[in-house]
Amino acid sequence: MADFSLDLNEEQRDLRDWVHGFAAEVVRPAAAEWDEREDTPWPVIQEAAKVGLYGFEFLATCWADPTGLSLPIASEELFWGDAGIGLSIFGTSLAVAAIYGTGTPDQLVEWVPQCFGDADSPAVAAFCSSEPEAGSDVGAMRTRAVYDEATDEWVLTGQKAYATNGGIAGVHVVTASVDPTLGSRGQAAFVVPPGTPGLAATRKLRKLGLRASHTADVFLDEVRVPGRCLLGGRDALLERLDRARSGQRATGQAAMRTFELTRPTVGAQALGVARAAYEYALDYAKDRVQFGRPIIQNQAVAFTLADMRMEIDAARLLVWRASWMGRNNRPFTAGEGSMSKLKAGEVAVSVTSKAVQLLGGAGFLRDHPVERWYRDAKIYTIFEGTSEIQRLVISRAISGMQIR
Repeated sequence: MADFSLDLNEEQRDLRDWVHGFAAEVVRPAAAEWDEREDTPWPVIQEAAKVGLYGFEFLATCWADPTGLSLPIASEELFWGDAGIGLSIFGTSLAVAAIYGTGTPDQLVEWVPQCFGDADSPAVAAFCSSEPEAGSDVGAMRTRAVYDEATDEWVLTGQKAYATNGGIAGVHVVTASVDPTLGSRGQAAFVVPPGTPGLAATRKLRKLGLRASHTADVFLDEVRVPGRCLLGGRDALLERLDRARSGQRATGQAAMRTFELTRPTVGAQALGVARAAYEYALDYAKDRVQFGRPIIQNQAVAFTLADMRMEIDAARLLVWRASWMGRNNRPFTAGEGSMSKLKAGEVAVSVTSKAVQLLGGAGFLRDHPVERWYRDAKIYTIFEGTSEIQRLVISRAISGMQIR
């Protein structure tokens, strides 16, 4: 019987140390400036591209890891540096995951390189799924895609909300309904190539946190894309629609397949934010002297830090388990992917809140980064499925019933 071990292998340790070094030397020193500017940190993205941290080759190497741990490890370290800049660097991967998960080999070859650009002139990509009336309720999607047989084009019309890199992206991957009568089973994903007329993002959204990551609403006004832009191809779509109309069990739908691939990695991002806040609070508690001794010598402070560390480590184990299961095609029979994202997101909110409290008045000031981490953490209980949606997924999985 093979030995069981939770030790990282040499490649994983090297990856962790390399990304951590980039986060410490490049990302953290720039974090406060780009948070204040609320602008996309193109110079940092370019630096990431030059060192090989931004590009499909990096993602492909991580995805090839048979343990599934490389991408969560890298994500935790990068987001330990800063979540806003981290999302500017890794936000493109959501669109790439959609292409990778549902596209044909030819579509991967055509579109993935355009998502990243090159080291001298990097580009970003956007995955557009949420809508004003269809966030958690994916089945209520109103964006429509109609096939024009005369021109072999799809015509997309609708509005997408909260799109990371929306409008500034070259490639947009857009989910749309092709048969509204089928709900979420009648949806598909489309690539909107750079410069396509009819796509616009007129308003950049101002956010509580992740301010260095661009977020916008995206409007599609009869956007026409070639037939080859339907991810997976038209034959596969028609076959899937026929199965849905005949009542056969669904094999998945465009938006949810992408989220299933990425939820453990999003959990790892939350872990990075939580760990940053914990480590800062720990150092502060060792140095801060009150009533003649460091405040960490008070049980209330020490026990709080102990709980913070315990929760981070527990969440990491859930993230690693789900990442391993996903990579090795183990079914999430109890909603393990949702468990990992739910736990890590709520731990990030709890730990950053405790860090602010431990610093007292100093924690409320921008002089210390815990206030930024506190603002950044909240999104992890909201995007890519709210905490409530994660609990719904888990409860349905463990009960086998349609919980509402």
